[in-house]
Amino acid sequence: MDKLSLEARINAEVFNFSGKLGFYASDFKGNIIGVNSQEKFESASCIKVFVLTELYRQIHEGKVSRNDLLEYTEEHFVVGSGVLRDLSYGIKLDAKSIATLMIIVSDNVATNILIDLLGIDNINNTCQNLGFKDTVLHNRIDFNKYDKLGTTTPKDYGLFFEKLYKRELWSQEISQEMIDIFKRQHYNTILTRELPQYYLDSENTGDEELISIASKSGSMDACRNDGGIVFTPYGGYVICIFTKEFNDNLYYQDHESYRFGAKISRLVFDQYIGLKGRFR
Repeated sequence: MDKLSLEARINAEVFNFSGKLGFYASDFKGNIIGVNSQEKFESASCIKVFVLTELYRQIHEGKVSRNDLLEYTEEHFVVGSGVLRDLSYGIKLDAKSIATLMIIVSDNVATNILIDLLGIDNINNTCQNLGFKDTVLHNRIDFNKYDKLGTTTPKDYGLFFEKLYKRELWSQEISQEMIDIFKRQHYNTILTRELPQYYLDSENTGDEELISIASKSGSMDACRNDGGIVFTPYGGYVICIFTKEFNDNLYYQDHESYRFGAKISRLVFDQYIGLKGRFR
């Protein structure tokens, strides 16, 4: 056994982590790395990618239009992440704008609007039909009524982003539209925290932006998760990092899940770049 393999270095990196790690990564060259990748985790807001997938399925089939106006009502209200909760009831936005808010600022109100529009059963059936066998949306978001939102595995989450990268979700155009939304994600702390920031920020450096991320994170008291596609000049790779059973339930940028997860993300990045587009 190679004690300095990428898998071994990942395990060494999280040796002092108080919780449990779930990890999945694919370089699209036949190299897949997994640590507890088929174990079920609370999805938190990561379940929102599957809500987006169902929206675009119904758009693809002509059941819903991107331009359909959706109204924010009192029934949709929920605390937590997002901006719609601070706006007045009765505001209307088109379906694509609602979906964009759900992803890029993880808007909980937007999520409830879309869940009510699309139907929980339809979302779960689509997950099963796409092969995400361990992914389930249990409830709309209501912290007073439900303590569970969704369940998934690092592998299911990784398979979603693999299909997206290969433009296999409904059509090439729709897949690209979804990627463009994920690239505008505001909360990708785990994946990007330790990456070379210079290559992520052409706006401030004036240089070419060599690295970009299409991702969706999720956090609840019981978990801190992140996953998506890292695009590089050598191609892209999928990486999903899920954590649970840690000691610290507080929310802050130096949480141990963010620190240890970010170290793993950098390990994978360096391996992929060092080998010019592959893990092995």
